[in-house]
Amino acid sequence: MMSQSAPDAIAVHGLSAGYPGVLALEQVDLTVTPGRLCALVGANGSGKSTLFAALLGLRAPAAGRVRLFGRSPQAARRRNLVSYVPQHDQVDHSFPVTVEQTVMMGRYGHMGFTRRPRTADRERVGAALDQVGLGGLRTRTIGELSGGQRRRAFLARSIAQEAPLMLLDEPFAGVDRASEELIVSVLHQLRDAGTTLLVSTHHLEGIPELAEEVVLLHRTVLASGPPEAVLTEERLARAFGTVLGLGPQLPGSEGQR
Repeated sequence: MMSQSAPDAIAVHGLSAGYPGVLALEQVDLTVTPGRLCALVGANGSGKSTLFAALLGLRAPAAGRVRLFGRSPQAARRRNLVSYVPQHDQVDHSFPVTVEQTVMMGRYGHMGFTRRPRTADRERVGAALDQVGLGGLRTRTIGELSGGQRRRAFLARSIAQEAPLMLLDEPFAGVDRASEELIVSVLHQLRDAGTTLLVSTHHLEGIPELAEEVVLLHRTVLASGPPEAVLTEERLARAFGTVLGLGPQLPGSEGQR
């Protein structure tokens, strides 16, 4: 008897989605197999944020289907199968919440209704903080951290959640070189441990070292595959409207997409 293969971590078929009066994505097909690190690349307005919203079940498709490990996005979130690291955190930096408390939020799905941390939760949070190099800053408030340190703190929150699929929206935006290198190293560790990662980025020159797969998006998937096959001048020109090559980082951070 043949055994049934495991479902893809991400399976998107014929997805069209957007906002009232705006269709940001049209006929998107995307597959990411478990345990892979995939970079999502596109210009402002290419639909990357809409795709993330659809993957998280926050944006209903106008057409098509989204499945995470064979389940709907809503069911995947209820079962703690997916975590998300946003580009812009929603924490009030003036509120006196510590780094450790921020990362502990990633454990809420494991705590039940009381949200009372157990020894296992504290240990997982400590390990996540150590992994991103913030073990010594756990008692500081989140507002005391630099931009790069805050990025790492919210990455630690997602790590502590222990979801098998992690979505990251522009994790390198506004960070220094040391934080970028540390984040890349942590993402590789997570991949090697079996986590599936979809990472939105506009930092083209770092993609060959970051990911083994690339998806080039401009309202639909223009190309997907290894970086050397996808990031050609011709395809980048179609995506960004000019010939970019793999030289300097694209200017500016992403806004609404």
